[in-house]
Amino acid sequence: MNIKKLLLRNETALIIAIVVLSLIIGIKSPEFFTLANLFDIFRSSFVQLIFALGVLIVIISGGIDISFPAVGIFAGYTAVVLLQRFEWNPENLLLPIALAIIIGTILGAINSIAIATFGIPTLIATLGTSGIFRGLMLTFIGSSFISDIPVALDKFATADLLKIQPDEGTLARLHVLIIPVAILTILVSLLLTRTMFGRSVYALGGGVEATRRLGISVKRTQAKIYMLVGGLSGLAGILYVSLQRKANPYDLAGSELDIIAAVVLGGASIMGGYGTVFGTVLGVLLISLIKGNLILLGVSGSWQRAAVGALLLIGITVQALNESKKAKNRRVSTSDEAGE
Repeated sequence: MNIKKLLLRNETALIIAIVVLSLIIGIKSPEFFTLANLFDIFRSSFVQLIFALGVLIVIISGGIDISFPAVGIFAGYTAVVLLQRFEWNPENLLLPIALAIIIGTILGAINSIAIATFGIPTLIATLGTSGIFRGLMLTFIGSSFISDIPVALDKFATADLLKIQPDEGTLARLHVLIIPVAILTILVSLLLTRTMFGRSVYALGGGVEATRRLGISVKRTQAKIYMLVGGLSGLAGILYVSLQRKANPYDLAGSELDIIAAVVLGGASIMGGYGTVFGTVLGVLLISLIKGNLILLGVSGSWQRAAVGALLLIGITVQALNESKKAKNRRVSTSDEAGE
């Protein structure tokens, strides 16, 4: 890859944006350049990244899923309620995590039935199921705030991999979750780039009919995608509950904008067929910087949300312009060949 192509890559632009934004915030507020703040940025990115990995898979396939926050909080909240009702208070994370992943996968299967079986457009299907999932949770599971979460989840919130106390300043605590999240990120990257399922996801994003001509089952691929995304959302939901040390059925509402913006800014084509895990990681870091640190520049929370929305529009606009340019070049190339 030559230097020009490298500089034009979306990931390069994101790295530059992250560095420039960090310098601006750091000059205004020197405490930004501390290990404690860096570790806090990582901590705030863990759940977002897990959600974003699922959204990335959907967008690459040419779909859009806005039900993942509802799936995540449904799975996390329901797992806590079930553990309380059956008086299970496990001292390890395996049971609550397994419960949440299973619940999330079941909800993902419902999405897959609506999309793959009945052919409902992905945006409409997940918009509908998002409301259904939240309504069912609040009606039949519970609508009350739970502060007494299982011991394992509560302890995990303060499970640190590394603690560093500088001579001056705040204690820096790196959460142990960085290891499993890093492993999960690598596994999703390998799944997309090294497996037949990954190739099917990219093919589906390139066009349904073209995918069928390749001998790939569109319905089976879509079913796997939305069940996988449901499982990832369930995992993110239970980890969110653990890190917050509470289960609130009203949480995560409205988080769709941040996650989708991170994936699109990471270079995933909203039209489908392209996207990288590395770009998504960078997109999540950029959104975390904006959401968590612009306050150091005196920017209010409402303006931070406006900034995320503006970045999403810019990302989609750039993609649309690039697609238009590519289409124009193809037409010119076709005309030249016909003239010859």
